[in-house]
Amino acid sequence: MSDAIRMLHFADLHVGMENYGSLDPTTGTSSRVADFLDRLDELIDYALAHEADLAIFAGDAFKDRNPEPTQQREFAQRIKRLADAVPTLLLVGNHDMPGMAAKANSLDIFRALDVPGVIVGYRDEARVVETHRGPVFLAWMPYPMRNRLMAWKKYQGRSIDELNKGLRAEVANRLEELAVQARKQDIPRVLAGHFGVDGAKFGSERSVMLGRDLPLLTSMLTDKAWDYVALGHIHRHQVLNPEGYPPVVYSGSLERIDFGEEKETKGFCWVELRRNSTSWEFIPVHARPFTTIDIDVRGNDDPTSAVLERISERVLDGQVVRIRVKLSPPQSASLNEREIEAALGTTASYVISRELEIEARSRLGELSPEELTPLELLKRYFISRDVDQERRKALLEKAAGLLDG
Repeated sequence: MSDAIRMLHFADLHVGMENYGSLDPTTGTSSRVADFLDRLDELIDYALAHEADLAIFAGDAFKDRNPEPTQQREFAQRIKRLADAVPTLLLVGNHDMPGMAAKANSLDIFRALDVPGVIVGYRDEARVVETHRGPVFLAWMPYPMRNRLMAWKKYQGRSIDELNKGLRAEVANRLEELAVQARKQDIPRVLAGHFGVDGAKFGSERSVMLGRDLPLLTSMLTDKAWDYVALGHIHRHQVLNPEGYPPVVYSGSLERIDFGEEKETKGFCWVELRRNSTSWEFIPVHARPFTTIDIDVRGNDDPTSAVLERISERVLDGQVVRIRVKLSPPQSASLNEREIEAALGTTASYVISRELEIEARSRLGELSPEELTPLELLKRYFISRDVDQERRKALLEKAAGLLDG
């Protein structure tokens, strides 16, 4: 058996996310930007040390389609280092795309400069890529934009539902065309894509998602024409075809964006490509730890001391920390947040997010918010704000009309 072709699969870098960061005076950018770039360095070091043959970046290089020049420079320096060693596909994700088809995406500069070793996947395409250990048939599908479909004459004036059906049909047809091309090649075959898929578990990407997402059917990606399907767009690492072939894999993002990803392991995929017998493994990276500490001080005469005692038990060096304190309304004024900040400042290296949870007013009722309809929640909110009955009735009627519409 010939040597496997060693492939790197990663996605959703999102350089420019600055949540919980502080300004680094030596670089002029957020300290959190350095975290995302450090993860990219870590990945490239691994690829070079393990003699990778091919690299696939499955989309979303930056936070948005208008990255700062410094961030573009730092990203480009690292991609050039990778592409100098192995052919590298940069797939265009939804965060990389402009709203208008005529405008350049955030990765087009690599195409304009014809950077050696870099393939920019700005439209669906396929080609044979030569690597150190042999050729690979590589196909890709960037994020399918609904507004671009609307420019086609046959879809003008269509409803959103009709556009959704049309978009899914167009993508399915194009994926089949790529699979037809793949079947003609007796070499390892890879499909890269940036989109949502039915059944995938979403995470914090929903909080930064641009536009309304249209997930594809898993069956569109499980064609035996492929030996590996490398996906981007969803930040949680997961496998969508665990018992079948080919592997259909979201590598997930390289760094945590917010506390919604606190418990997720971040990393990339290391793939050994062979025709009909590809194997792969997930490689974790040293993403910045996010830690939530929940502290209930109700009934405590000195809530500040109780919080300080609790956090003193934890080692929080270099972590992004969120303190959530549950206390009764009379205790709120006696909680000294500056003392808590000072104590955390000696151990935590990065910005701290704090949330104070006050007991819900009994007048809102005994049911939890999850058990109430939107109108019931609104009604109880108006009651808690002492809105008079006539005005409350009028507002609820207006809200009901909006919800029904």
